[in-house]
Amino acid sequence: QVQLVESGGGSVQAGGSLRLSCTASRITNRMTWFRQAPGKEREGVASIHTDTGSIYYADSVNGRFTISQDNAKNTLYLQMSSLKPEDTAMYYCAADLTFSTVPWGALRRYNYWGQGTQVTVSS
Repeated sequence: QVQLVESGGGSVQAGGSLRLSCTASRITNRMTWFRQAPGKEREGVASIHTDTGSIYYADSVNGRFTISQDNAKNTLYLQMSSLKPEDTAMYYCAADLTFSTVPWGALRRYNYWGQGTQVTVSS
């Protein structure tokens, strides 16, 4: 079992920055940030392997968002810069404890999810 707790969401104007945090109750394998805007499907944003450090980004955020981790604190971060109104969504962190080969952005890969934190970007 893994408990995930996100924090750091809020409201910001376009062009601004926010940093999200997700603290896990134990060590995991791959951790990923997803987001879901109203009326849209949940999509993968950024992912990191907690052991190897391999990182993936969605094309829509590459170059603007940075995923990182503090293994000593079992904490995942998402630094979001140059935010756009289309980044508005509920952001979730998810954890995979297995050595799955399912693509990082597939929802079915993850058994553990946080409660979400809202990010709102105004124009």
